[in-house]
Amino acid sequence: MESTQSRVAVAGASGLIGTALTRSLAADGHEVVRLVRRAPRAADEVRWDPKEGYVDTAGLAGCSAVVNLAGAGIGDHRWTDAYKRELRDSRVLGTTALATAVASLDEPPRVFVNASAIGYYGETGQRAVDESAPAGEGFLPSLCVEWEGAAAAAHEAGIRTVLARNGLVIGREGGAWGRLFPLFKAGLGGRLGDGRQYWSYISLHDEVAALRHLIDTDTLAGPVNLTAPDPLTNREVTAAMGRVLHRPTLLTAPAPALRLVLGEMAGDVLGSQRVLPTRLLESGFSFAFPGIDEAIRAALR
Repeated sequence: MESTQSRVAVAGASGLIGTALTRSLAADGHEVVRLVRRAPRAADEVRWDPKEGYVDTAGLAGCSAVVNLAGAGIGDHRWTDAYKRELRDSRVLGTTALATAVASLDEPPRVFVNASAIGYYGETGQRAVDESAPAGEGFLPSLCVEWEGAAAAAHEAGIRTVLARNGLVIGREGGAWGRLFPLFKAGLGGRLGDGRQYWSYISLHDEVAALRHLIDTDTLAGPVNLTAPDPLTNREVTAAMGRVLHRPTLLTAPAPALRLVLGEMAGDVLGSQRVLPTRLLESGFSFAFPGIDEAIRAALR
């Protein structure tokens, strides 16, 4: 961020990415305001209720940036109809509430960064895609389209609005990788299905650095992919986990078994998304851990 201290509001501050982002901002002397769904217990907390469309806008006064990372976990539960509604509502209603709130401020922030996901592109197979690609088909692409569309109020109010399409974040304490590390450390890791599906990953360190780059870079607006430059297949990722952790990776999870256990979500696990961070690289961003081995090692540190 700029050398001067800034006030930044973060929704979803208790999640994997939000925790790391708020820690990074605070370490550099910036004032972080955390949006919470309960009564505030500290001076740095502001109440909001995403499903009711409520935000305590007084708490956003003076913020130069608002970052929305809130949303129910994609892999936290089987995708029943009820949980799919929860996934949608937690993102679309929350984004609508925040975008409307920042648009209503007498002195709005200069940037609204709203999380999205590379699920926008759907199944891409072996084909590499970047931000110029259209949305795919299925539940996750339609969810992402609606999620991004919910940020319209901020954009229409003249606030620079960035849609951060997150890839698979390599972190120990949450997300998909948070579940993989214990399995691989126990020698129970292996490829999923035939292992040919592409995984577009990013280290947690680079995810946070990229979000801060989006906050700072005044020329960036609209969709930006937050993924490492060279996506790898699940087979290659599996081999890297075995290499770094010094564990065998002989087991496999057959596609029919995954479909039986995970239901509709298995399509996301077995699907291939070869996503490139074209706009991020063109804007001058430099990755600290672009390769898979170094990204895994960074998470273990």
